[in-house]
Amino acid sequence: MDTRLTAEQDEIRRTLRELLGKRCDAEGGGAGGRRAGGGGPPPGPDGPWTDPRTVGGDQKLHPVLAVGQGADAYAHLVSWRPTTKGESGLVHSTHFRPRLAALDWNPIGHPNKKGDRTGTPAVAVDAQGRAHVFVRNNGGGVSLLAQKEKGGWDPWRDLKGSEVQDGLAAVTGESGRVELYAAAPGAVLYWRQEEPGAQPVLRETLETGVRPGTLHALATSPDGTTLYYTDDSGDLCAWRPGTKPVTLLPAAGTGPVTAVRCDLDGHDCTLLAQRSASGRVAFAAYPTELESAGAWWAESGPRLPVDALVSLAVDEDDRVVAATLSPSTGQLLVTKRKDEPGLALEAWRQV
Repeated sequence: MDTRLTAEQDEIRRTLRELLGKRCDAEGGGAGGRRAGGGGPPPGPDGPWTDPRTVGGDQKLHPVLAVGQGADAYAHLVSWRPTTKGESGLVHSTHFRPRLAALDWNPIGHPNKKGDRTGTPAVAVDAQGRAHVFVRNNGGGVSLLAQKEKGGWDPWRDLKGSEVQDGLAAVTGESGRVELYAAAPGAVLYWRQEEPGAQPVLRETLETGVRPGTLHALATSPDGTTLYYTDDSGDLCAWRPGTKPVTLLPAAGTGPVTAVRCDLDGHDCTLLAQRSASGRVAFAAYPTELESAGAWWAESGPRLPVDALVSLAVDEDDRVVAATLSPSTGQLLVTKRKDEPGLALEAWRQV
């Protein structure tokens, strides 16, 4: 990774540090605000939240969900459902538009034909809109189930690997090809499609200490993706295959980090978020693929339960949106960037 800073890049670095340090929590201290539904503006980025509804029908599922979204904006959902005593199978649904109901859950099988859950699935969608479902198998490797372009699914494929840990990170690059990262003892494994529709192949193994469950991958350039992970010492690292990993900054907490690319005052930046050790959401931003510029955490919002998950996205108006969900309490909080310079956020509100 390039570690050189031009005068312009150094100015961007200083600007981002000032914006995060002074503006991130300007309005984001509380978790109050109005609840979903009732009155207000019409549906859209500034509209009210609808009441929650069941997705994919009434089938009983295990409490796990993987989501991948393609360039067509269709969301592909994958979960495990119990089948018989001590056994489970994977199911898939497609959500075509936010204000439409998702399709019913469709069974897609098991990487070992039958058995109990083998791990948390991960989903990526290629440029042709085909979902690729990755999951650990009973042999300690990774298996893949990919959609056919004209409907249906290809057979399960064994992508190999050894002692793969839970928490796979699947991502679609700007090229439209699918990539996968996985942690193993003392290593990170990297698979990539050589051409559209091809089976991903194991391209590289990075020898590094990595904390399980901390991987997050993001498309960051036309030719590459960046993996974020926490190493054994507690530092958040960034790695692009073919280069050496870079220590970005100490992790804000113990859980996974999430990331999104966004425009901050005219600069292509990567925004990171993580539940911090204090329980609040910590944000950090830096120029995309310029880790040498440095990054700094700035906390926002209320203290969250230990199991709270953090997510980032960009809405249809290209504004950053952040959300947190606690499975134990069911509390869902959201905020979004204000329509003004910097990273000033609206007050967190409960949905």
